[in-house]
Amino acid sequence: MSGSNHKVLLAVSALTVAFAAQSAPASAQHMHMPGMQMPTTKKAATKKKAAPKRKAATAPAGSKPIEHEATPSAGPAMPMNHSHMEHDQAAPMSTMPMQDAPHGAGHEMAMTGALGPYPMERESSGTAWQPDASEHVGLMSMSGDWTLMAHGVVNLVYDHQSGRRGDDKLFASGMLMGMARRPLGNGTLQFKAMLSPDPLMGKSGYPLLLASGETANGRDRLIDRQHPHDLFMELSASVSQNIGKTSSVFVYAALPGEPAFGPPAFMHREAILDSPEAPISHHWLDSTHISFGVLTGGMVLDRVKLEVSRFNGREPDQHRWNIETGPLDSTAVRVSWNPTPELALQGSWGHFTDPEQLEPGVDQKRLSASALYAREIAPGWKLAGTLAWGRKTSHGHHDDAYVMEASLRHASWTLFGRGEMTENRELTQVEDGPAYRVGKISLGAVRDFDLAEHLSLGAGGLIALNFVPGSLASIYGAHNPLGAMGFVRLKLH
Repeated sequence: MSGSNHKVLLAVSALTVAFAAQSAPASAQHMHMPGMQMPTTKKAATKKKAAPKRKAATAPAGSKPIEHEATPSAGPAMPMNHSHMEHDQAAPMSTMPMQDAPHGAGHEMAMTGALGPYPMERESSGTAWQPDASEHVGLMSMSGDWTLMAHGVVNLVYDHQSGRRGDDKLFASGMLMGMARRPLGNGTLQFKAMLSPDPLMGKSGYPLLLASGETANGRDRLIDRQHPHDLFMELSASVSQNIGKTSSVFVYAALPGEPAFGPPAFMHREAILDSPEAPISHHWLDSTHISFGVLTGGMVLDRVKLEVSRFNGREPDQHRWNIETGPLDSTAVRVSWNPTPELALQGSWGHFTDPEQLEPGVDQKRLSASALYAREIAPGWKLAGTLAWGRKTSHGHHDDAYVMEASLRHASWTLFGRGEMTENRELTQVEDGPAYRVGKISLGAVRDFDLAEHLSLGAGGLIALNFVPGSLASIYGAHNPLGAMGFVRLKLH
């Protein structure tokens, strides 16, 4: 990393640590925990007369709602996201206990995001947004002013890809995320870490027809294989300060982390997060979710977010266990808009300096636009969807990718599917070769079984139909080679 950029990241990290040492009263903030709506009890210092009892907010499945007494608020007024409250049927306001709050303070406080005074459910990977109606799951605890959360999933997958370029493999994939946050001034300080078991599958990753990108040995492209992600997927810190009832400014720094480009990373998109299969459009839309050096600044204006990133544009190399460094030489700009609780829109642009290890000195420009949808369509039935487009420009060529994703969840069952098309110049080893238009449709299902209150075991599978042009049919052995995966998973939620 260059000296000036390295100093910037060190300065941001030092500021966040210094801010963490400050004392901020819990009553001055919303407290946060994604996807959990927890009733609380608290004894007031004095009672002039009994207040009427009311039911707590809806608790997660499996928990028992309790009643508590509402007490008049004697503390500072708590900021509320009124625009979100207007749509409470689509995305109910979540609450959690306020520990060590002044006596008489309100018991149920809205959970806001780390980057601004909006619903916590809006936040996804990096600084990306998803619909307010999206679901978050996690195991939560409190320690003084700190809110702690853990979430994770580990998949054991058997993968079969047919045809001349196919292969079979048994591998593990997944992620484990930890988060710590606390009030800071009139905003929030947050630290986040995300780890992956992917390096255990080996440098060559797993078979995936029509996928390409990165390298296993520093010399040859990985073709028809999905590369493993690095052990450290995210190590980040963010600080936000509210500048109005629905507005804020924020800074996000990470090594590694995700710059302000594209939709949320595929393993975080509700429409497809249950699938163990990576998209073949990964390097058009969201491969930047592991960038070794990111500094993002932004502003939230109610349902709109404007942000700009400086980041290290080089993709991770074949050494998956380490933390890399490099100059913050690339730029990304993103505009996000959540017009309703059910919809999240974004458009982004990026200039990537020297992103490909095997194409030194060649820069890229990328464009992305996406729409994410989430809605409870009937009691107990949840629908989620993604529409996304990405474009890579390099060597004077414009190559596009299109993606559609959807999931339907009811009780312990989830059905999911993806359709995508890419214009790929990397499916042969010909340098600056032609763009081949290829596509894939995959459909799958998973059933979860509760092992404990916060732990489940899932079993599922998927089948994929690949589409290759006639000019590649002889290489693949068919116009429509098949792929299939069977998997079991452990999920902490």
